[in-house]
Amino acid sequence: MASNKISVPEAKAALDQFKMQAASEVGVTLNQNGYNGNLTSKQAGSIGGQMVKKMVESYENSIKGTQSK
Repeated sequence: MASNKISVPEAKAALDQFKMQAASEVGVTLNQNGYNGNLTSKQAGSIGGQMVKKMVESYENSIKGTQSK
């Protein structure tokens, strides 16, 4: 059974802020209370896709930084 349990509970606020930022960038409005069951699959997917894109960019930039040293 799948679980959305956060491995590091202290990171929840940062993850929520990251999700809100990604949603804003793709033009989707999220509810502040955490329930977003009214989103379409396309909207939810675009938020997740934007989050992954940002994580990959961050990782690529960190690799570039370590290779030049």
